Amino acid sequence: MATAFDRITVNPNICMGQPTIRGMRITVAFVLKLMASGMTHEDIIKAYPELEKEDLQQAIEYAAWLAEEYHRPLKIMTEEVS
Repeated sequence: MATAFDRITVNPNICMGQPTIRGMRITVAFVLKLMASGMTHEDIIKAYPELEKEDLQQAIEYAAWLAEEYHRPLKIMTEEVS
């Protein structure tokens, strides 16, 4: 499991500071809800082609990390992501 989440970003100017995938306006929670609804990785990537398989895997790893750790927020980005 990744210890550095290089595909998960937190920026207070994007999606109200919720963790997102690579600074896009796609939250980790949204990706996890798609998976929980039964969509496969292939279904998700077809519906959201800007996502990559590694994004989905890291969303799962991030959720697992949150489930086992005490609250340790990710470093908040202060620069604008384009």
